[in-house]
Amino acid sequence: MLILNKSIAVIMMGFLSSVILGLILIPILKKLKFGQRISAFVGENHKRKEGTPTMGGLIFILPTIIITFVLILCGNIQLTEDLKIVLIVFIGYAILGFLDDFLSIRRHENDGLTVSQKLFGQLVIAIIFFYLYMKNGGETSLVVSTLGIHIEMGWFYGVFLLFLLIGASNAVNLTDGLDGLAGGLSAIAFIAFALVAMMVGFTDLGLFTFLLVGCLFGFLVYNTHPAKVFMGDTGSLCLGGVMAAIAILVHREITLLVVAFVFVIETLSVIVQVFWIRVFHKKLFLMTPLHHHFEKLGWAETDIVKLFWVVGLVLAMGGIYFGIWM
Repeated sequence: MLILNKSIAVIMMGFLSSVILGLILIPILKKLKFGQRISAFVGENHKRKEGTPTMGGLIFILPTIIITFVLILCGNIQLTEDLKIVLIVFIGYAILGFLDDFLSIRRHENDGLTVSQKLFGQLVIAIIFFYLYMKNGGETSLVVSTLGIHIEMGWFYGVFLLFLLIGASNAVNLTDGLDGLAGGLSAIAFIAFALVAMMVGFTDLGLFTFLLVGCLFGFLVYNTHPAKVFMGDTGSLCLGGVMAAIAILVHREITLLVVAFVFVIETLSVIVQVFWIRVFHKKLFLMTPLHHHFEKLGWAETDIVKLFWVVGLVLAMGGIYFGIWM
């Protein structure tokens, strides 16, 4: 009962703090003219969003970090080695995304960091994560007991972790293309991982994740259609990175594939589209990532987001079951 009360409390704290921060931060971003540049390829519906403030990820990032440290100081959350690692990944990817957004705004272009610069930054943070993970006695086995899987991966597990962190970070980034899409899907996924973390004995990681969920709910007040602010790379990169980090630390790497499968499909649609064009010299999808394909088919933006949220919710429920009993 105490854990339940703490979980509800941190969700409410996160929600209220992010809503209040949004009221303060959005006018500041507008005044600074930190507006999003919209690609010419996404259509007129999106061109109307030109100039909407970006870097909105700060609305859920800052409260999550500040409240976490306040709770640690008050003794409500223990600063375990796992939580330290998660905070480093969370802050590291947030800084990388912030740099990307800042350069994009400064140059008045849709791109900030180059692909290679962004990938290098993601790789450095992933390597730091792996070093800290191994220093903390991390296992190098992939275990799914319900399926009888126990694979000792040795050094290759490090490569696997780098792939998960970089892949998840980019997957959320690619999915962030419609109002509320990435934020809502992330909130659903983090609810699943918070419950799994609690059930398998990682209470402090679970409380941190519930806090992030509350902050994301507050952010969605401003990010659902019509969005008053976008999370930008500041938010999307750190959400994907910390999602993978939590999955690894609670030893539920395969559960990540289930819970985040919408993000996976979005990413695969881009990869398949590139392959299809190069091999067959024509498009398989009208536009990628996949949510833009539905837009080109004439679907309303809100209907696409609701469909993806529902699919994400079903997958999250399956992930919870799989994660607890695996």
